[in-house]
Amino acid sequence: MAGLMAALGISGAAAQTTDTSCYVTGGGTLEICRGGEAEGVFFTPRACESAGSVQLVRTTPATGPLQAVYQAETPLAAPKSRRGETEACAPRRAAEALDGGSIRSGAMPEQLATAMPPTQARLWEMARTVARSQERRRRGGRGRAEAPPAPVPTEEGIAARHPMTVAGRAWGGDAYSYVFFLAAVPTESGQRHALLQARTLDFIRFDIRSRSLDGIAWTPFGEGRAEGRAQERAEGRSRRGRRSRAQAAADAPGPSAVLDETGAPVLGNCAGQGLDRTDLVGAISVVDQVYHYYYTDVLPSDCGAPMASRRMGLYLRTSRDLTADRVWSAPRTIAEPLPAQSLMRVAKARDMDRWVVAYRCNRPANTMDGPVADICVQYSADLAPGSLAGLTWFSEPQAIMRSTAYLGLRSGGDGSGRFGRSQHFWMTDRYGNLATPTSYQAKAGFLTWLDRVAPGPGGANGSSVFGRPVYWATWSVRPVAAK
Repeated sequence: MAGLMAALGISGAAAQTTDTSCYVTGGGTLEICRGGEAEGVFFTPRACESAGSVQLVRTTPATGPLQAVYQAETPLAAPKSRRGETEACAPRRAAEALDGGSIRSGAMPEQLATAMPPTQARLWEMARTVARSQERRRRGGRGRAEAPPAPVPTEEGIAARHPMTVAGRAWGGDAYSYVFFLAAVPTESGQRHALLQARTLDFIRFDIRSRSLDGIAWTPFGEGRAEGRAQERAEGRSRRGRRSRAQAAADAPGPSAVLDETGAPVLGNCAGQGLDRTDLVGAISVVDQVYHYYYTDVLPSDCGAPMASRRMGLYLRTSRDLTADRVWSAPRTIAEPLPAQSLMRVAKARDMDRWVVAYRCNRPANTMDGPVADICVQYSADLAPGSLAGLTWFSEPQAIMRSTAYLGLRSGGDGSGRFGRSQHFWMTDRYGNLATPTSYQAKAGFLTWLDRVAPGPGGANGSSVFGRPVYWATWSVRPVAAK
């Protein structure tokens, strides 16, 4: 116990304190206390920008540069760095199929971990890329065996959403970081979420995982786009060279869903609509050189129910090699049933052999407008995946999502007691395990979340997606005092 207290930076006197605002977790051995934690505004997008699912990644083993990777708006034109952007932008609403469908990233020093760094769009417009590749296969088969089908465009569009970032097998010589993200693809039952994969060495240039006649292919994203053309002009390449580069991009295979050990694509259990779906949304954490992908998805038995009442489950897939032809294991059910639209992030806890889970919840008390949204955090008793099943997630009735394990977040809101706690994520090390900035090294975790209720810049509230601020907060955990 003394070693755990020292690892958490807690004195013996502090551990003896009893606070009625605390709640017990971790199999009765840990407690989290509300209030007194640091909070603030992480990023206020302009009226034409959006942000959510912000994961901060420490890409080196100790302190060093951090990468912010998050879901953002689809670029209307060639993306530009936020630094130096002074021109105004017209307010935007999520009226198009691909809105809210790009992944942005940018680096920052460790000491600036509480503010969004300058970023650029890295992955977007998947639908158009896939459409080209499929049209080529239709036109150019000529008796050849066709490549395995890639996802195809739909009304909603195949946009890059809900990124989850983790390093490759550095212990096996893999220098890449991998970003798994979601796209909407058509199936016989309707549009379902599919898991796609990208890799990068520098979080600037990304390759997309594809499938060709020869097997797995990694296709550079942006080949033949304005970025590539600008580079070619700078290098003085010939017009013929530019045409060759663009033709090579046109011939490249389109992005394909990641496969599991059965050879099936990793797809959400049910068809659905809308941009706020949480099927396949989660996080990836490495323990003992095994990748653990925890995520929420609709229960298959509820596929025929209305979207707003479909119950969810917490699932786990594992992998030992993210570059394998069949990456993930078959899904294992960890906990069910969970309320509709549940969103859970699971990772290895900081300095402890336990899982920690952050999930959407409501406080026990109501305001005049109904339940008060918050984020709940709990710890498992150990690293056995089944130990998560023993947690009490919500009070009855579960559909209201009330819980006593809420953090008591204060930031954001509309000033009347209403808060939005959407698309939360946190800071991790390169292997997806919890980390904190050095300025908060005594804390147990560092959360980010989107507040769709809080006004945007200048009080703007015309869109529930664009211009809405992202906040950050810390939490602390300590051993329960011996009685």
